Amino acid sequence: MIIKRVLTLLAAGTAIVAFSGTANAQSDEPFRLIVTHLEVPLVPNSVMDLAVELGYFEREGVDVELVRVQQTPSALAALQSGEGDMANVGIDALLQVINSGATDFRAVTSPNKSLPFLIASREEIATPQDLVGASFGVGRVGSLDHSLSTLVLASMDVDIEDTELVNLGQPNVRAQALAAGQIDATTMSIGTWAELPDTTGLHVLIDQDAYYEAAPVVNKVNAVPGNVLEDRPEDVEAVIRALVKISRDFAADPQLWVDAMSDALPQTDVAVLEMLADAFAESWSVNGGMSAAELSYTSDWLYATPDFSEIAPLELQDWVDFGPLDAVLAELGTEDAMDPADR
Repeated sequence: MIIKRVLTLLAAGTAIVAFSGTANAQSDEPFRLIVTHLEVPLVPNSVMDLAVELGYFEREGVDVELVRVQQTPSALAALQSGEGDMANVGIDALLQVINSGATDFRAVTSPNKSLPFLIASREEIATPQDLVGASFGVGRVGSLDHSLSTLVLASMDVDIEDTELVNLGQPNVRAQALAAGQIDATTMSIGTWAELPDTTGLHVLIDQDAYYEAAPVVNKVNAVPGNVLEDRPEDVEAVIRALVKISRDFAADPQLWVDAMSDALPQTDVAVLEMLADAFAESWSVNGGMSAAELSYTSDWLYATPDFSEIAPLELQDWVDFGPLDAVLAELGTEDAMDPADR
């Protein structure tokens, strides 16, 4: 059971809808939202699952059905074949599929724009400058964690090439190597950090907020094909509105997220959830997660990588449609504390 105060909030929200008439159902057909996780994730992307469980979509008058696949390529394939109406996908794959012919696909919102990466190290590494000459674990040279950390450290006047790079593969392997004293520092998600059984002698050298500020690369967006934008615009806006509202509620009261996640993942230690809620304090997409500056930075960065060396760059308007989100923000207003709504 979800705790009493969450139920009270939901009941109040339902009453507001009943009297204000803000529910804008356009179709009786389910709106199929494709996600690339098999259970509720321990990151802000959880808003998509929790918006179903806590009735946010229902109160906006849209019947959202989650379609679960394992990776972005499967999500985009499902979207192309008409098995879904919106998909949460990596920007890199979205740009590639548009280049391959799906020219009407557009990003319309981002419920969790950033990877919650941080750099953890031995306590003796007190500042980023202390990484010079130290061993630094990466997935591989050229991997996402290596590329982003190169940008982050460069912004702090540290050249990652001045460290001893150690190729170790997956984040959990790198985290275990750090805990075992086999390396001096590495990049990992805050979830991986939280799952380490013992962090004695270790600390977070660069937290996830500082990491994203130094390298504002947007990881994932919710994309829709052109026929959905044309045929179900009110449903698209209703989905976005629900995601903005739940993000704002969690930002205003992180305990709501802790309580909802405890119900969704009862096996997860509440102390871990509370730590994550505190870490996500500035990460919620309270304005839809679609900063034009950050999206442009992301595409510019991607087009400079080897994977995109043969691909002609797209202009922002060729893969982003701000219209549905801007319509929602015109109604709800913007929150200025986080998540820039620049255009």
